[in-house]
Amino acid sequence: MTSRLALGTVQFGLDYGIANAGGIVPFEAAKTIVRAAQSVGVDTLDTAIAYGTSEQTLGRIGVQSHHVISKMPGVPPDISDIGDWVRSQLEQSLKRLDISALYGLLLHQPAQLRAERGRALYEALRDCQNAGLVKKIGYSIYDPGELEHLFAPYPPDIIQAPLNILDRRLVDTGWLARLNEAGVIVHTRSAFLQGLLLMSSTSRPSGFNRWDALWARWQQFLDETRMTPIEACLGFVLGHAAVDNVVVGVNSLAHFEEILAASSKPLLTRAPDDLSSTDLNLIEPSNWSRL
Repeated sequence: MTSRLALGTVQFGLDYGIANAGGIVPFEAAKTIVRAAQSVGVDTLDTAIAYGTSEQTLGRIGVQSHHVISKMPGVPPDISDIGDWVRSQLEQSLKRLDISALYGLLLHQPAQLRAERGRALYEALRDCQNAGLVKKIGYSIYDPGELEHLFAPYPPDIIQAPLNILDRRLVDTGWLARLNEAGVIVHTRSAFLQGLLLMSSTSRPSGFNRWDALWARWQQFLDETRMTPIEACLGFVLGHAAVDNVVVGVNSLAHFEEILAASSKPLLTRAPDDLSSTDLNLIEPSNWSRL
């Protein structure tokens, strides 16, 4: 299943993730991870303009032979020519990455497509695609419900969305099947819920104690299946054939090798319904600061 993994590189440029105790991955470690991933067929890299120095780090490593996907931040309100701004942002990304074209360019704030200048923004992406600067365009969403308003008027080539054993909205809403039927490439992220699903009861922040019953059920499931948390998390997402790539962030070569080993284990074709949650305070990390 390694060919369905994509390497997330946010930790190459930011101190990211609730379980990340090591901070930003040092350059030499990042280079080793990228090279190790490529050697086993993991050649899709996920980055973003907003990921600190991630793009610069990848450019220094050399990623000309990779499929690089980056994300564009929201358009500032004072920008008069969206087309010029998008083209400029993309060209700066390409310069930092030291490549001639992106495989994919996603909007980090796709809600802007629903605003007054949404059509101009979408056409700017298509113009970059027609110019050969990017192969695929699309958007990164947080809630599959966003697709109800975006999918028809602004058809994407690629969608990135969260999916994990707790957050199954992409599947339960029917959008995963619908995207697959439409031929849209689906990349999922947050398989480990930013590392929360991999943490022990003693290392998990106390703010998450309100879901103690769910954590107990999670541990029971792991005990019953004799799976490690990484094996269960990856097995669940990879078990959905309509998912083209699973983006996994790593903070060390050992971490990557652990993920690689887990991805070769049997797929988890079914997971208990009582492990699923729709509580946005839990499944959307942007709400964790309130805990």
